[in-house]
Amino acid sequence: MKTFMLAVSVLLLSTAVFSQAKKAEDLVSFKEKVYDFGKIKQGVPVNHDFEFSNISDKPVVIESATASCGCTTPTWPQAPVAKGKSDKVKAGFNAAAPGAFTKQVTIKVAGADQPLVVTIKGEVLSADAYAQFEKSKGK
Repeated sequence: MKTFMLAVSVLLLSTAVFSQAKKAEDLVSFKEKVYDFGKIKQGVPVNHDFEFSNISDKPVVIESATASCGCTTPTWPQAPVAKGKSDKVKAGFNAAAPGAFTKQVTIKVAGADQPLVVTIKGEVLSADAYAQFEKSKGK
């Protein structure tokens, strides 16, 4: 019986601790979390701006934005974003290798215990395949 009560106590305590963890979504709101480039040409880098707003009651700092691989290059605002203001995290993709891709950028917000993730995806086509794709769109 003591073991059962101890287990229940630990469960309740851990639930209370984790429920107090602040998420990045409590501080910033992104207009979108997934962007699909569609079909893009190999060797032609692309970029997308993930716009966000500060929904907290004080300035917000984006501490870091980390890509899931070296083919994706994120940039983020270095200055604090004031309450109610907007800014962006840019995700650049080098499109070096043909094929479908899904890449993630993990964004760490100061004061948040849990980061958030935005995703870019699409399909890189070789120059010939991209020319055929463009030609088929024109029909």
